[in-house]
Amino acid sequence: MVLGSGLGRLVERIEDPVSVEFGELPGFPRTGVTGHAGRFVLGRMAGVEVLIQSGRFHVYEGHSPAVVAAPVRTAAELGARDLILTCAAGGVDATLDPGAIVLIDDHLDLMFRSTLAGPARSGEPRFPDMSAPYDRRLAELALEVAQDAGIPLRRGVYAAVAGPSYETAAEIRMLRSLGADVVGMSTVPEVLAARSAGLRCLGLSLVTNKATGLSAAVLSHLEVVETGRVAGRAMSTLVEGIVGRLAGSAHSTAAK
Repeated sequence: MVLGSGLGRLVERIEDPVSVEFGELPGFPRTGVTGHAGRFVLGRMAGVEVLIQSGRFHVYEGHSPAVVAAPVRTAAELGARDLILTCAAGGVDATLDPGAIVLIDDHLDLMFRSTLAGPARSGEPRFPDMSAPYDRRLAELALEVAQDAGIPLRRGVYAAVAGPSYETAAEIRMLRSLGADVVGMSTVPEVLAARSAGLRCLGLSLVTNKATGLSAAVLSHLEVVETGRVAGRAMSTLVEGIVGRLAGSAHSTAAK
C-alpha cells in the first residue's frame, strides 16, 4: 500500500506496527518532500497482514525511475499480490471539489521517463500489457465499500506529470481535452512496476485542490498536505474497508 502526500494517517490504523526508515535500507535514499514520511510499516489492518509504504520517491526530486519503483518491487519480492495506491491530486474536472475521492480507472503517462526503461529485469516482461492497469475486481470492491460507508466515490482518469511546478491554466485545458479528470506527480511509475511484477493495482486520488485556472486560489504544497490531512479520514475509512473485504477474497494472500 502506497500513501501519498498528507495521507500518512492510515499508518495509525496498523496493529502491532514494525517501522523501517527508507534511509536504513541498502540502496534507498531518504525522502525529501513534506508529507512523505519515507518508511515501510509492517503490521495488520482489518485482520490482514499489510505492508505500508508511507511516503514515496518522485522523479522531480532527481531520483531515477528505478529508485521511484524500488519500494513497490521490494513489496512484490516480499510476496505482495495486491497494491493499493493513494495520492493527492489536482481536480482537472471542474466539478471535483477539494476532499473528493476519485477511483482511478485509467491513466495518462506524461512523465516521459518510464519506470521500465533500461535493461529488462529478471521475471518482468519486456513489454507488459497495460490494457487494464487498474484491476476491475478491486475497483468493484472499492465501490461496494464506498457505498456501504456512505463515501462519495467518483471514477476518472489520472494524468501523471513530472513536476515539480504546478501546471499552467493552458496545460490544464490540454489535460482536460485529453480526457484527464485529475492530475498529479506520482502513482503511474509505481503502477508500471507493479503491473510488470504481476501485482493487481487499485488507485485512489484525493482531490486536494482545483487545478490552475479553475479557482482563484494560489496553489501551494502546504495546502495539499493540509487538505490531505483533514480529508484523509474518509480515505482511511475507505482503504481499511477495502482491505477488510480483501481478507475474505480468495485472492487475498500475505501483504497488500
